Amino acid sequence: MTAPITGVTATRTPLKGWRLWRAWPGNIATLWRRSLRFRTLLVTLGLTALAVAVACVWMALAIQNDLFGSRRQQVLVDAAQARSSAQERLNAAVQTDGVQLQNVMTLAYSTLNNESSSSLLAALRIGPPVPNAPQDFTSYEPIDEVVSDALRQAVRDNPDRQIWQSVALPTADGGTTPGIMVGQQLSVPGVAEYELYLGYDLANAPQTLGFVQGTLWVVGIGLVLLIGGVAWFVLRSLTLPISEAADTSAQLAAGELGVRLPVRGEDELATLGRSFNAMADSIESQIKELAELSLVQQRFVSDVSHELRTPLTTIRLAADMINDQRDEFDPATARAAELLNNQVQRFELLLTDLLEISRYDAGSVQLDLEPTSLAHLAEDVIGSMQQLAEQHGSDVRLVAPGGYSPVDMDPRRVRRVVRNLLGNAIEHGEGRPIVVTVDSNQQAVAIGVRDYGLGMKPEDVERVFDRFWRADPSRTRTIGGTGLGLSIALGDAKLHGGELAVWSEPGRGTHFVLTLPRRGASVAGASPIPVDPGDDSIAAVEELGLTQPIELPHGGAS
Repeated sequence: MTAPITGVTATRTPLKGWRLWRAWPGNIATLWRRSLRFRTLLVTLGLTALAVAVACVWMALAIQNDLFGSRRQQVLVDAAQARSSAQERLNAAVQTDGVQLQNVMTLAYSTLNNESSSSLLAALRIGPPVPNAPQDFTSYEPIDEVVSDALRQAVRDNPDRQIWQSVALPTADGGTTPGIMVGQQLSVPGVAEYELYLGYDLANAPQTLGFVQGTLWVVGIGLVLLIGGVAWFVLRSLTLPISEAADTSAQLAAGELGVRLPVRGEDELATLGRSFNAMADSIESQIKELAELSLVQQRFVSDVSHELRTPLTTIRLAADMINDQRDEFDPATARAAELLNNQVQRFELLLTDLLEISRYDAGSVQLDLEPTSLAHLAEDVIGSMQQLAEQHGSDVRLVAPGGYSPVDMDPRRVRRVVRNLLGNAIEHGEGRPIVVTVDSNQQAVAIGVRDYGLGMKPEDVERVFDRFWRADPSRTRTIGGTGLGLSIALGDAKLHGGELAVWSEPGRGTHFVLTLPRRGASVAGASPIPVDPGDDSIAAVEELGLTQPIELPHGGAS
């Protein structure tokens, strides 16, 4: 039977309510980060909208220019034809009497008015007054408001050319409308020359252009929405299997080995699903094999340890009897009896640790919680190991600004962790001072063991909790360790929901920090004692003085 894999969880950040408009930027940013479909759809719509906007603007400008150009050409042709007809009327006149010439000019005006679509007509004599010359005529006064001086000068200077200019023509309601003013010369043979101006209303052109532009924008927006819908449908068909694969992978990582991807069709996604399911089958079978092998190993270690206890007890009793009588033996035999007794004790300790490790591997370890002061526990452990510290020339200092109030823990296991850490510090502390720090905050209590020995390399720090591992294999254990102490200590810390961290640097020593939660299943927030001690030195430790007895302050402490 396989157990769920711990330490891997699949979580999704919930979105805040969309009813609050202030939460929209955060929700959109969250969707942008975690949703491939939303991100791709948004990019597709943005690029499509930009492309459609550029196309619509370009087409609107092109249509506007073409519409104005075609209308201008019609105006010029209409003005040329009307001027030609009026000029023919004037050329056919042979009268020299002023009244008759005025009648001919009136007839020419009627011809211009009938044969052109112009909304404004004006004929202005060029030069000084001439006898018998017909009078000027205009359909709008004052004409100077719509005919500029530049246009008049150009008409005078170019008798054989049409000159046009965009102008604002007056309307009946007092407003203006866009138009074109066409200027050319009209001649009364043998009498005088006239500036002829015909104004054409372009009011229909903006209406046509507005209709065309509106149609373009409506079609463009519809095209963007259509492309967005198509993109959403295509993305959904592609991202839905990806989402299913991601959820299934998270479930597999969480230990649910029986989940599989649904396979539909025979396309590339179906091939991916079948390959994923085959991989999941292989992983499940391998994990089951490893779990069964691990179970066999656990049972083997447990059975061997139990079976060895009976003969070991007999050997221990015999070794104790022989060791008690070693004074009667010769020196070589006495030394052998002493070594036998020491190794039997170490063997018994090793069996005890192996049984403890097998219980951790089997997940059958239970805590016996009771309220305990970590500061007092540390003081007891230091007192029990004082003789060992003196044998190695180490002075153990206790600094406890916090950690006095009782916290639910298994005191036997925590005491074992502290003894192991302090024993390692004494063994590897090179006879220098050792500082034990106890502190607390609102979330946790912690104890740190700091030595100023040789320290460890970074690659050694990464393996310090491995079973039977030593930083220097050539060094022998001076206090009878089994090589399983730190592994068991790490297991005890995790069993409490706490942490056991280590810092070490060659030449500066080592610092172990055990952090236990006050309540709850795990430690939340930073430890009360930093793992990295910073720039501390032995000189600073010397100022602490000798360890003093700890007394619980009146009223309790944190």
